[in-house]
Amino acid sequence: MSLSRRRFISIAAGTGAAALALGGAVPARAGTGLRRWTGTAMGARAEMILPAAAMDLLPRLRAEIDRLEDVFSLYRPGSALSRLNRAGALDAPPLELVDVLGRARAVSTLTDGAFDVTVQPLWALRARHLQAGTEPTAREVAAARTLVDWRGLRVEPARVTLDRPGMAVTLNGIAQGYVTDRVADLLRGAGLEGVLVSLGETRALGPHPDGRPWTVAPGADAEPLPLREGALATTEPAASGGHILDPATGRAGGRLRRVTVQAPTATTADALSTALALMPAARRDGVARAGGATAIWAVET
Repeated sequence: MSLSRRRFISIAAGTGAAALALGGAVPARAGTGLRRWTGTAMGARAEMILPAAAMDLLPRLRAEIDRLEDVFSLYRPGSALSRLNRAGALDAPPLELVDVLGRARAVSTLTDGAFDVTVQPLWALRARHLQAGTEPTAREVAAARTLVDWRGLRVEPARVTLDRPGMAVTLNGIAQGYVTDRVADLLRGAGLEGVLVSLGETRALGPHPDGRPWTVAPGADAEPLPLREGALATTEPAASGGHILDPATGRAGGRLRRVTVQAPTATTADALSTALALMPAARRDGVARAGGATAIWAVET
C-alpha cells in the first residue's frame, strides 16, 4: 500500500493565469513560449513548466528521475534503499544516497529527532493494520519505536549500516525535494531560467518569463504564495487520515494543520516542513532559520 506524505500542490503561472492542477489539462499560458510536461516522479504525479527550447532535454530529465528512483524508492525491490532495508547494510552505496542521508542527519540533529528517516518500521506497522482494517496496539507501537533512532544509522562513503535488525529507512520526507533539486540543477546547468519544477516539491529558477513571480498554492484552501527563486514545500499532517508519524510517540502526529517552508533548495524545504509540523511553536522560527529556511507559514489546527 502506497502512503502518500502530502497532497499535491496546484500551480499558477503568474497572477491571473489559469491554475494548473497536477492532473489537469490546462495548457501553459498562451504567448509565453512555455510548455508543460506532466508525468510521475517517486510514484507521484509531477509537472514541469519549461521554455519551449527545453523540450529537447526531457529525455535526459526523465532518465535522471528514473535513475534516482532506483536509489530512493521503497517500491522498487532493487533500489539502493530497498536493498539497505532488507540487509541492514549496503556496501558501495550510491553517492546520492550518502548525500541525502547526510543531509537528513543534519536535520535530525537540528530538530532533536523530530525529523527521523528511520521511522519506516512505524510506517510498515501502520500499513499492515490499514490493510487489515485495524489499529496497532500500544505494545506493537512501542516495539516498533525501539527500531526508530536516527543515531543508529551509520553513513560512510563506502558503507551504510543500520545498528539493529529490523531497522529501516524511508526517505519520503526528503527525497522528493532532492529529486526536484537535481532536475532543477540540470536545467540551470543547461542555461535555462524562467522554469518551474514540481516533483512533489516546487523549485523556481527565476521568475515567470514575463517578469512576474510564479504563484504556488500550498493547499486547496490556501492563498497562493509568490515565488521568484528557490523552493517551497508543504506538509499537511491531517491529510489522508494523518501522514506524519511522530517518532516520539509512534502515532500520527503534527501540531499544525499545514506548514509551508521556503528555502533556497527543495531538499531543505522538504525536510524542514516535515520536522516543523511536529515541533512546538516556540521552537519553529529558530529551527527554521538555523536550517536555512527563508520563510515559513504555519496554519494551526
